[in-house]
Amino acid sequence: QVQLVESGGGLVQPGGSLRLSCAASVFTFSNYAMNWYRQAPGKEREFVAAISNTGGVTNYADSVKGRFTISRDNGKNTVYLQMHSLKPEDTAMYYCKAKNGPWTYWGQGTQVTVSS
Repeated sequence: QVQLVESGGGLVQPGGSLRLSCAASVFTFSNYAMNWYRQAPGKEREFVAAISNTGGVTNYADSVKGRFTISRDNGKNTVYLQMHSLKPEDTAMYYCKAKNGPWTYWGQGTQVTVSS
């Protein structure tokens, strides 16, 4: 069983920055590809960013390319999402997901609100 705990969300003004963290309680964190998703009120959960198990490959949704950066520290069992130039439409609950073969685990989410 893998437990994922997100943190770092909060209220930020448009144009501001936040860094989200997702800490995993798993012995073999480096075996898991990690993803960030988000879900705004009344909308479906959507993909934000992904990083391979070694960190060598990343992928982003078009809506966040050039503004968000996903990274990981396998020594700390943690994946990060650095967010810059935040917009009101980035407001959502942000979730991390761990995937290894058929196994998928989700965290509980951290709220990001972008508002003046």
